[in-house]
Amino acid sequence: MAKMIHSMIRVLDEARSLAFYETALGLKVAQRVAFDSFTLIYLANDEQTFELELTVNHGRTEPYVLGDGYGHLAVSVDDLASEHARLDDAGLTLTPIKTLENNGQVVGMFFFLTDPDGYKIEVLQRGAPGRFL
Repeated sequence: MAKMIHSMIRVLDEARSLAFYETALGLKVAQRVAFDSFTLIYLANDEQTFELELTVNHGRTEPYVLGDGYGHLAVSVDDLASEHARLDDAGLTLTPIKTLENNGQVVGMFFFLTDPDGYKIEVLQRGAPGRFL
């Protein structure tokens, strides 16, 4: 059976993205591989083996167009309210906490965080009903 190992996003400013992902999700550089025209940076933390790969294309000055096909990355946390407060105190771009219900049953609780390049990250309450590990 296949095992998911990473997801890749293109970022414009390496330093800005590294600072954001460390502050927001506790991700640190696990590996950095520089090529002539681009650099791959793999980010991880002790919570999982899945990595986020940042691709920095050298010389790029225009922001990436995310289009309408990209959805979001998702992470789960032990305490949604305190994580929301921490990220808000850090000055990051957040939506309010929402509760998703279906036919009167709570499916999950979450908020969205936006990274410096406009990528959305769903932050879910761990252990809530639904698929939130």
